[in-house]
Amino acid sequence: MGTIELRGFAKLHHVFKEKGLGFPDYFEVNDGLTGKQLIQALELNPEDVEAVMVNGTVCSMKQLIKPGDRVAILPPGTPGPYRVILGIVGKEA
Repeated sequence: MGTIELRGFAKLHHVFKEKGLGFPDYFEVNDGLTGKQLIQALELNPEDVEAVMVNGTVCSMKQLIKPGDRVAILPPGTPGPYRVILGIVGKEA
C-alpha cells in the first residue's frame, strides 16, 4: 500500500478544499487504480473532470495510477492553446 500526490486545479481546487483535501493532498492507493476509479473514490462529478495528468503527462482515464505517482485533475475550460501544449486534445477518455 502507498500514496499518490494529488492536486486539483481551477474549479476543482475549490472542490478539493471543500472536501478537506490539501494542496497537495496524499491519497492512499493499494496496488493502483485508474483515473476513472480515482474520480469515483473522490466522489467527483465526472462531468467536472476533463483530464487526469500522471507524472506531468495527460493520460487515459483507463491508465493505472500507482503508489508514488503525482496526479493532477483538470476541469473543463482550459484555454485552447494550453489544451494542445498539455496534451488534452486527442486523448481518449
